[in-house]
Amino acid sequence: MDKKKVRDYMTYDVITIPAEGTCREVMEKIQTTGHDGFPVVKDKEVVGYIAARDLLFVSPSTEVEKVMSRHLIVADPDMSINDAARVIFRSGIQKLPVVDAENRLLGIISNTDVIRSQIEHVSPEKVFNFITTLKKLHGINPELKRETVPIDQLIPTQSRIYEDELEGRIYEIKKGLAEPLIVIRRPGRLILVDGHHRAIAARKLGIRSLDAYVIEVNENIELGMERTARAMNLRTLDDIQVLDYARHPLVAITHRLVRRA
Repeated sequence: MDKKKVRDYMTYDVITIPAEGTCREVMEKIQTTGHDGFPVVKDKEVVGYIAARDLLFVSPSTEVEKVMSRHLIVADPDMSINDAARVIFRSGIQKLPVVDAENRLLGIISNTDVIRSQIEHVSPEKVFNFITTLKKLHGINPELKRETVPIDQLIPTQSRIYEDELEGRIYEIKKGLAEPLIVIRRPGRLILVDGHHRAIAARKLGIRSLDAYVIEVNENIELGMERTARAMNLRTLDDIQVLDYARHPLVAITHRLVRRA
């Protein structure tokens, strides 16, 4: 994750508000864009931030400079995405303006951008924990390698993926930020353990192979995930269903919580 920087995930096309503007302009921008706040600039420098809550009980003719927040937390484009995540979630703010050394606005990074950068993160610890689990369950001693694997030979173990996460993986691959897959190699078989979104994203981009942690299992046993894949009739990546955002389980959970509230 160290190579993932704010510049790789921030939005570059940012709507701003001039410091000498009025709150009426901000209200209009909120209505037309759907955004709940904007960086405030003066002479190309970021001087504040104005959010919808700042407009409460304020006359539309009031100057932005009089009601904007001047206590700004900003990000550097070369900041680690992990550091940006810490700032965003510890401070409770939703967006960080990204500025250069002269405090000129370069972009903005939001909590949504940070979450997108973390989805399907593969760490060496995750790989070794999986190997440890295989050893305990089957009494085997797998060998770990790092190599590229052909996408069209992968046997999936997940029956569905989600469109919003797929878009994020496509973006990461284009930026050279994709994490390795986790694959088990059996005699004549490549079983995809982790990275289904990445594999489908790569195929959509016309990429034929991806970097992977390859776990060699030569023992004559059938793994549980192989039985599961067979039960779901998963043979190739074509058997994976791509669902839209509205059917994502996290969205369903959120809807249930809202209804209960």
